[in-house]
Amino acid sequence: MLATLAGAPFSRPNWVYEEKYDGYRILAYKEGNRVRLLSRNALDRTAQYAHVARAVSALPCRTLALDGEVVAFDRRGVSRFQLLQRGAAPTYAVFDCLYKDGQDLRRQPFSERREALGSVVGQRGTVMRARRLARDGYAAYRVARRRGYEGLVAKDLRAPYVEGRSTAWLKVKVRHEDEFVVVGYTAPRGSRAYFGSLLLAAYDHGTLRYVGKVGTGFDARSLAALHRRFHPLIRKTPAVVDAPRERGVTHLAPRLVAQVAFDEWTADHRLRQPAFLGLRDDKAASAVALPEASR
Repeated sequence: MLATLAGAPFSRPNWVYEEKYDGYRILAYKEGNRVRLLSRNALDRTAQYAHVARAVSALPCRTLALDGEVVAFDRRGVSRFQLLQRGAAPTYAVFDCLYKDGQDLRRQPFSERREALGSVVGQRGTVMRARRLARDGYAAYRVARRRGYEGLVAKDLRAPYVEGRSTAWLKVKVRHEDEFVVVGYTAPRGSRAYFGSLLLAAYDHGTLRYVGKVGTGFDARSLAALHRRFHPLIRKTPAVVDAPRERGVTHLAPRLVAQVAFDEWTADHRLRQPAFLGLRDDKAASAVALPEASR
C-alpha cells in the first residue's frame, strides 16, 4: 500500500498521523522461526538485515506478515537514509500488520490492524511500532518540523489494506527528498577525482526530463564506487530530451536511481541546493516520475 502526496498539512476525523521514515520499505514474513524480508520490488533483504530478521523471528507469533521500513537513526532519533547506506545499525519501524497467526487482516480497518500490531511489536527495540505524532494533523506537522523528520503519513483508521497507490494514506513532506534517475556526470575539477556532479532526471508522462545537477554528498569512497557503476552505462547521446549544453559531460543510460535531498524547486524546474544521499536498488528507473511540485 503506497501513500499519495498531499500538497499541505490537514486534519480530519478518524485519521491518525505517523512519522514518515527515510529508509527501505520492507515486508517481513514469519513462519515459525523462518523469516524473509522483501523490498518493494521483491528483492530479498534477509541476509542484508540479518539482525532485523532475528528480531522478527523472536516475535511471539507463529505466522506474521508485517509492513514497515528499515531505517537508521541519528543521535536525535531522526531516520537518515544516508546512515543506512553507510552501514549504521538498522531498526525495523513497523506500521502495519497484514497477517497474524493464520488470520488475513488486510480487509480489516487500519484501527484493527494497528491493534493487532500493538499486541506483537513494542515501542522500542530492533523491531518497533511506527511513532504517532499527534491526534491533530496540524499539530502532527508542527511536531515533524520541530524534530526534523522527513514528513508525516496520515492514515484513515477505517481503511482496509490495498495494493498500490491509495488516498487512504497521504504523505505530507517537511524535508524535501526524492528519487531521481542518474543520466550522466561532469568531469572532475580541482582535487576531486572521478567526476564532478551527477546529472539528474525524472519521467514526465513517459518523457525523461533533466532536473539539475548534484555535486555534494560524496566522499572519496562513494566517488570511486559510483564511478565503477557508471562505466558499463556510458552512452554517446543524452537520455533526456532537454540535456544541458555543457562541456565535459559523460552521458549514461538511465538505469541508476539516486536519493537526493534539496531545498526547493526553482522557477525553471530545477533542484535548488541538492545533496546526494545514496543509490536505491529497490525502485526501477522507469518508475521515477517527476514530482507534481515541479511540473
